Amino acid sequence: MTTTVAHEPIEPSILYFGTPVVLISTRSEDGSANLAPMSSAFWLGWRAVLGLGRSSQTARNLLRERSCVLNLPSDAQAGAVDRLAMTTGADPVPARKYERGYRYVPDKFGRAGLTPVASETVAPPRAAECPVAMEAVVEAVHPVAGDDPRQPGSVLAFEVRVQRVLVHPEIRLAGTEDRIDPDAWRPLIMSFQRLYGLGAEVYPSTLAGIPERWYRSPDVDRARAVTPLSAATGR
Repeated sequence: MTTTVAHEPIEPSILYFGTPVVLISTRSEDGSANLAPMSSAFWLGWRAVLGLGRSSQTARNLLRERSCVLNLPSDAQAGAVDRLAMTTGADPVPARKYERGYRYVPDKFGRAGLTPVASETVAPPRAAECPVAMEAVVEAVHPVAGDDPRQPGSVLAFEVRVQRVLVHPEIRLAGTEDRIDPDAWRPLIMSFQRLYGLGAEVYPSTLAGIPERWYRSPDVDRARAVTPLSAATGR
């Protein structure tokens, strides 16, 4: 007999129940690279939706440059991610972040101990040590909570389209060309401001019986047509 547990109403200040950490690299006004951790991200095909505070340096860079790299750290790189906590590439530090104790750090890659490497299709660099890097361009920007006069335009949702997916060879599924091995890929997860890794598979998924190719997005064809920057500039 199954015992039913009654739900109880609560009012948590945040609703971060657990999503992968993303290190977003963008290019700042002076041409330097910025690197920022976030976990308000989800994917639809070869597109991602990123939730960011408008005053952040990353949001400013995305609005101006319209490109980024979504670097996905593994659970072994939690230390690198945590070294970026409470830092910002914005100078002066935005008021709300200053109140929380954030400080300005101009070299975020150096602070994290990660290596910037040139991207193929966008200006911001990839983080060499992250097992997954997705080069992307901004296709749309949507205000969040625009209906509330207390927070007009303070949060933005960026819709970005991926142009390149690059991975370390050890997370590729053996015997395939374009698949990731879920048992080899160990993403870093943030849940209520704390960092976690994944455990072992808990149940055989019926959904996994659908071939991944059936989900293939038309954006993949668009990505193949993008000319690498090195070819476009002749460098």
